[in-house]
Order: sequence, then structure tokens, then C-alpha cells
Amino acid sequence: MRELGRRLEYLFSSTKGLILVAIAMIALETALFGLLSGPMADLGVRDWVIKTLGMRLLPAEREGRIIILYHTIAMAVIAIETYLITALVGMASFYRTAVRVLITVGYLTAMIFGLGFAYWGHNWAFHGLYLVGLTLIFFAGVLLCIGLWPWNKAYRVRDPAYAHTRSGIDLERVAFFATALTTVISAIFGAVPGAYYANGFQTFLAEDIIRLPEKTGLQYAVIGHLHIMLALIAIMLTLIIGRWLDFKGILHKIAMPLMILGTLVLNLGVWGVVTPLEPIAHMIIYVGATPAMLAALMLVIFGWDQLIREGTRDVPKPSAGQKLRALLRDPLRFGPLWQMVFMNFTVSGVGIFVAVRLDEIFRQWPSREERLILTGHWHVLSAIIATIILLYYGDLIGLKGWVRRLYGWGIILFSDLAFAAVTVYELKRLVVSEARQQPLVNTVLLLVDIGLGMVLVILALLLIWRLLDLFRREGRWTVEANQTDPAEMEVKA
Repeated sequence: MRELGRRLEYLFSSTKGLILVAIAMIALETALFGLLSGPMADLGVRDWVIKTLGMRLLPAEREGRIIILYHTIAMAVIAIETYLITALVGMASFYRTAVRVLITVGYLTAMIFGLGFAYWGHNWAFHGLYLVGLTLIFFAGVLLCIGLWPWNKAYRVRDPAYAHTRSGIDLERVAFFATALTTVISAIFGAVPGAYYANGFQTFLAEDIIRLPEKTGLQYAVIGHLHIMLALIAIMLTLIIGRWLDFKGILHKIAMPLMILGTLVLNLGVWGVVTPLEPIAHMIIYVGATPAMLAALMLVIFGWDQLIREGTRDVPKPSAGQKLRALLRDPLRFGPLWQMVFMNFTVSGVGIFVAVRLDEIFRQWPSREERLILTGHWHVLSAIIATIILLYYGDLIGLKGWVRRLYGWGIILFSDLAFAAVTVYELKRLVVSEARQQPLVNTVLLLVDIGLGMVLVILALLLIWRLLDLFRREGRWTVEANQTDPAEMEVKA
């Protein structure tokens, strides 16, 4: 019993244990409900899973099931980011502990009972517990904002290498605070439409109403909530990666004000879709996205320069080839920054191109094609965020040698293969007619299946290894359980 207690303490009190539990829960959910997808239906797997597990899936309730499924995954991702923030950014121990407890209980409650309500009959007590879980997560977000309060004198910056005001206010901490605060507000932005269920508001998927000439304010709120929450998850992850890589110097001093400005303007643009600003809301969003993307670019430049300098430290005048080898020598440090760059080709660039040429090109296509672009756009962004977290986690748990290289390059190459194939699939009508599309469609969908399938295999191997390690009396988990987070050392100092 004592040994079980040690393991539970590791899993639910240490940073690495909490992240491992959240990744495992997301992986299990993805694996299980992925068996209900279209390709699995064609193979007969979907019907077998439904019958074996006793699921109740009414076609008319499909949209509601998908919304709960995606929300439970998103809550676990937000929990992972919260664990990393509390590990990397100094705050009072009360807020650190309270935030972790609340968000852990919250996302697990929402996930377990939300999915139970959506897929195994409508036990309304389960739905109530799902809402309780979301409420706990929201309250954890409020406490996180308080814990991150950047005007606390205890967190003034004295090192000139980091961005700060004349009075010493840490601008990176301000960026964390602004992102956390707007995430909490944007959660309300999505919760308000949910409060109107059974009162003239019906469940829908954003991609299904995109061509409706008139939309209600609540529909706009749901669409805005979807966009801004994904964007804020990406922005917060960018700040986390910067903290991990010790982002500093002149680029840091330029990037942090840009990130703060971009976050605030981006949110104002999205919130504006339900106000008289709606006609120009997209222009405000573009204005906000630009400085945030520039800040991310500066992080990429800093990180890659750091990798090159470290890898060529003993070379007086390194050649281009030596610099490239130095840049690529560690996939777990190179990968997150590369994924941010690659995202511009598969997400940001595609989104901007579609928006600019919407009426001239894409609204001339059948609505199904535009719907494919929208769903692919959101899914690729979500999946890129997931790969960055996995790469960071690999470094966090100390993978070394050939295992580190295989794990890192496997995630990078196979995921990017899938994302590139999805991008081609989204925009295929630009290069091939509907009558001649089938060979291209067959090829890119096969590449998507291979790429994502291999990423899932890598993740499965990682989780199996971690599970086996938990059965060892003195496994790696015992070392991780006793490690101190950087934020705790900062507060003690």
C-alpha cells in the first residue's frame, strides 16, 4: 500500500507525473474515440466498438458529442500548459498548489463524466459533473491570474538581459498574465452561448454554418470562442517554450511588448464579432496576430542561434554545413521552434491566403471544399501544438542518445508529413479538377494515415515505457518525484 501511495504521489503532485497523467488520458481518449472515425467505420471497427462498449450514438446528437469530445481534450492540454507555467514561473506556493489541484480534479471530472454523458446515454448527473469540472478549471484559471500578478514587487526583474520596465516589472510575466487573463475571459465568451441551451439556441459545428448569410450573436460568439481559445493555447505555449529556452537579450526585449500587444488586440478583435465592430473584427484580428507572430519569430531566431553557437563553440570559423549540423543535432530543442515555422506553411499561411481570396476563389467552390479547409485548418493547428508539447516533454524527462534522436525526429518528420498532406488535401481544387482528383486524394490520405499513425505509435511506445517504469521499485519515476521545479528554486532564492 505504501508503494502505491508513492506512485500516486508522483503522478499527482510532481510536474512530470501530472503531465504524464494528462498525456496518457489524452492518448487513451484519442485512441478510443478514433475508432469511431470514418475509416474505422469502413472496416467495421466502429460498429464493433459501439456494440462492445454499449455506446448510444444517435445521429441527431453527433454535433453535441463532438463538442464535448473536443472540449475534454482541450481542457487536458490547458492543464498541461498550466503545470508547465507553475513549474517555470515563480509564484506563491499556495497559488501553485491550489491551481494544480483544481485544474487536475477539473479536467479529469470533465473528461470522465462529460464523455460518459455524451457517449453512454444521457445521465444528467454526469452532465452536471461535467459542468462542475469545467467550473473548477475556470476557477483554477482565476487563481493562476492572481498568482501571475506581474506588479508584485517580489517578482521585479534586475537582470538587464530580460525585458522589463524602468521600475523592474517583468514584461514576460506580463505576457503570461495577459494570456491567462484573456483565456479566462474568452472561456466566458464561449460559456454564455452554452447557458442559452433549450432557450432558442441549438448545438452546431462552426464549419456547418460558415456560408449562412445571417448569423446570430450567439453563433458568432461560438465561432469566436473556437478561434481565440486555440490561438491563446498557441500563444501560451510559445511563452512556455521561450521560458524553457531562457529567451533573453535584445530580441526578448522586442518580442515581449509585441506579444502583449498582439494578445490584447487579437482578443479585442475576436470579442468584437458580437459588437458593432463585427464588420471590421477580422481586420482587428489580423492586426493583433501580426505582432504575436513576429514575437514568435524572434524566439525562433534566438533559439536557433543559441543551438548553432553551442554546437560550434569549439570551431573558430564554422562553415554553413557545420552550422546546419549544430542546428539539427538535438531534435528536441530544434523541433518545437521548427514546428512554429512549419505552422506558417500549413496553418497561418493557408488561413491568410483563404481569407484574402475568399470571394474570388473559395466561395466559388462547393461548400464541402471550404468546410474541409476549415476543419483541416483547426485540426492541424491543434496537432502541431500537441507535437510541440511532446517534444518538450521528451526533453523534460531527460531522453538521451539514440532514443532522444529517434523520438524527436520521428515526431517531427512523421507529423510534418501528415500536416503537409492535409494542406494539399485542403487546397487540392487549386491544382486538380473534381473529376481527376481521386489519385491525388488517395495518395495524400494515405500519407496522412502513415504520418499520424507513426506519431501515435511513438506516443504509445513512450507511454508503455513509462508504465513499465512505474512498476519498478526504484525506476526513473523515483528520481523525477524528488526533482525541484525551476520556479520553486526561483521563489526560494
